[in-house]
Amino acid sequence: MCVVCFVKALVHVFKIYLTANYTYNFRGWPVDFRWDDVRAAAGSGSSQRALTCAAAAAGVWLLRGAALGEDSLVRPPRAARSQAQCLLQQIRELPSQLASYALAHSLGRWLVYPGSMFLMTRALLPLLQQGQERLVERYRGRRAKLVACDGNEIDTMFMDRRQHPGSHGQGLRLVICCEGNAGFYEMGCLSAPLEAGYSVLGWNHPGFGGSTGAPFPQHDANAMDVVVKYALHRLHFPPTHVVVYGWSIGGFTATWATMTYPELGALVLDATFDDLVPLALKVMPHSWKGLVVRTVREHFNLNVAEQLCRYPGPVLLLRRTQDDVVSTSGHLRPLPSGVVEGNRGNELLLRLLQHRYPAVMAREGLAIVTRWLRAGSLAQEAAFYARYRVDDEWCLSLLRSYLTRCEDQQEDEETWGSHGLAFPWLVGQGLSPRRRRQLALFLARKHLKNVEATHCSPLEPEDFQLPWRL
Repeated sequence: MCVVCFVKALVHVFKIYLTANYTYNFRGWPVDFRWDDVRAAAGSGSSQRALTCAAAAAGVWLLRGAALGEDSLVRPPRAARSQAQCLLQQIRELPSQLASYALAHSLGRWLVYPGSMFLMTRALLPLLQQGQERLVERYRGRRAKLVACDGNEIDTMFMDRRQHPGSHGQGLRLVICCEGNAGFYEMGCLSAPLEAGYSVLGWNHPGFGGSTGAPFPQHDANAMDVVVKYALHRLHFPPTHVVVYGWSIGGFTATWATMTYPELGALVLDATFDDLVPLALKVMPHSWKGLVVRTVREHFNLNVAEQLCRYPGPVLLLRRTQDDVVSTSGHLRPLPSGVVEGNRGNELLLRLLQHRYPAVMAREGLAIVTRWLRAGSLAQEAAFYARYRVDDEWCLSLLRSYLTRCEDQQEDEETWGSHGLAFPWLVGQGLSPRRRRQLALFLARKHLKNVEATHCSPLEPEDFQLPWRL
């Protein structure tokens, strides 16, 4: 009996020692994968595209210019403007640039990414340690250190379900989880797909948990780049079996990944927004508007909607009906349950549908989807849908016939990609107003699902679904 007790005590002490080293000695952990490790694979005939460091930087820069109202493809030559005008303009803008930089690297970063604050990390350390232990012991998680192209070390955790994929084969798909601004993989959004039976890869933003660096958009994009490469080239998941799941501010890195790697299988956005500027203006003094807009555009340009429209694959938006974090209604007061008119996910859906189905979303289509988005409960949504007598079979038949007709008339190979016919689709031209409303409602309901939950409530496993495919 004493021998048994001794063995149990020894195992307990060893577990505590292992967990302590697991948490505190990650800085000395050997590197498991680097962003440029794929060069050899690419040179040996791999068909999977490897993004270089310069391309990663250019991708974020191009969208930054477009968000500021510039044309990212056609830029005037420097010689077209006199050097004197450029110098005077730079001198005029220098004070506001300095103020914007100071705000971004102090209060701004703490507000946008509070999880990077040292005090918060220290306060959450016991919970993070318990979360790591749970993932390793219960799900056989494998921790790995990845090095991004900017030198930041990214802390990741991988749970492999391919040996036991489940009755529907969920474990054969990998869900890459992108956490929110105060989320860590140890206790974040990966619990929903993990409990639903999927293989899961979680990672921490730069400056969060064991990851080094600071969580600015460029660093986040570089981190996401090496995470995707790790999933494709080291974990060996086919691109079509990779689902990117972004919660809250994680929608930025999720849409960046699918925009940069359009061959990835699907995208799920949960409680995210279209653009950070409206949310920043909501919490900052009105007199700071000019400074806030400039700071966000230059240092935290999280233009999720623009990146989303550049992904050609299946998309599902999860809108939380009690979410007051990504809402611009009610200012700072808590919103009544079911008030969803100010939810920025509404703008995200409208931007997506207008890009993909411009003919359907013209006039009547846009108006009816805007009204449908005001439904704050599942019952209201269903009642609105039934009022317009949407015929799902007719909508499916119309979309499939359009796709078949395009296949028969295929002339340009560039209009077809890994997900089939490229967007935008011209389906819906010539429809009556009634039919256009029905098709618009059908597409809206396929791309957005309401979840009766608050912003920070853990998503239930049954609420995590893969996007609709035609």
